Amino acid sequence: MAGNNLIYDLYERRLAGQLDPTRVPRHVGVILDGNRRWARSVGMGASQGHKRGADKISEFLTWAEAAGVRIVTLWLLSTDNLSRDPAELAPLLKIIADAVDGLASTGRWQLRIVGATELLPADVAARLTQAAVSTDRPSAAGQEDVRLKVNIAVGYGGRQEIADAVRDLLRERAAQGQSLEEVAVSLSEEDITAHLYTRGQPDPELVIRTSGEQRLSGFLLWQSVHSEFYFCEVNWPAFRHIDFLRALRDYGQRDRRLGR
Repeated sequence: MAGNNLIYDLYERRLAGQLDPTRVPRHVGVILDGNRRWARSVGMGASQGHKRGADKISEFLTWAEAAGVRIVTLWLLSTDNLSRDPAELAPLLKIIADAVDGLASTGRWQLRIVGATELLPADVAARLTQAAVSTDRPSAAGQEDVRLKVNIAVGYGGRQEIADAVRDLLRERAAQGQSLEEVAVSLSEEDITAHLYTRGQPDPELVIRTSGEQRLSGFLLWQSVHSEFYFCEVNWPAFRHIDFLRALRDYGQRDRRLGR
């Protein structure tokens, strides 16, 4: 066992040494997939898999922070997941709320809830919102909050986000007295971007999905148009530091043309 740990440590250091700090993504999106599959593989129930996956989050954020990542978006629950069997969904929502409370209590990261919280049970939505608000910290004049910014995507769907952005935009323009025709004439991509859940933040340069599935499933549909994708075979609860370093190394070696 000690020998295995030594080999892991040496490989971890080797991977870290291969990273170019100038090519670390500012914003990383993660689809935390494979909790249930991991649980089945070790003879546990779904809730135990979700709990183990939730416990992995703070560890991952520590890795991202150390690597120089500035923003992380974590997809914990999709709008489709809300139709799951209530016997699984209720404990999952509690696990998520407990996890977010735990992240907030450290004061280490600035949290933002992204998603259609109105689709969640009212008590869960209130807990998530309160936890995120508790991480807000007034900045001194002229000084930026340099903490890692963490978007917690719960009740999130990419199509839902775009629809919500358009609705918010139309309501805003209507309040300004503009007609639907006037909005249609002037509407731009920047207008929609300014009304997304992640408004004010740069788009993710890297999106990671665990569990071996090779699709986005609607994650950050608008924002990921120029993102690099990295699909990892490992289920989320078993995701290791070396898996993250491999993703960063792979990203750093790509020729990013950004559609040009």
